[in-house]
Amino acid sequence: MLAQTPVQIAWVTRDLDATEAALTTLLGAKKWIRMPEVHFGPDTCTLRGAPADFVAAISLSYAGDTQLELIAPVSGASIYTEFLDRAGPGLHHICVAAPSPEDFDAALQAAERNATPVVQQGVMPGGMRFAYVSAADAGVPYLEIAYLPDEIRAFFDYVKQEQQ
Repeated sequence: MLAQTPVQIAWVTRDLDATEAALTTLLGAKKWIRMPEVHFGPDTCTLRGAPADFVAAISLSYAGDTQLELIAPVSGASIYTEFLDRAGPGLHHICVAAPSPEDFDAALQAAERNATPVVQQGVMPGGMRFAYVSAADAGVPYLEIAYLPDEIRAFFDYVKQEQQ
């Protein structure tokens, strides 16, 4: 498994405006970049091994070097809708970044071997690969493992620079 500092903290919410306002006050995020309708389709995403089809609104900012992500489900079933139904809005996951596609694959294999199965995974436009593993019985509902190609890193750098 990857041994490193998390690069992101994420919340699931029904109200992006309210969560942005709270985290701006509490963590000093200055500007949020919204992606209003991100489609995760069955050709690139799975939920518990089955094709997934859902839409979420996503908002990104930074507190220092840590990315803040807010996710508001719009339609379809996902770990985000399950979380809201089970626990209501709140802290959902932290994310660690794998340095290469091979390290990403190795991290998922290690997680599976250690009884932290992949619950949801996919590929986003720009080639970002993501997977959520879960050890809910141990108090770790989700940990996201991501591989960030150069195009995605450049976008995240832009979001971070917007905080200046």
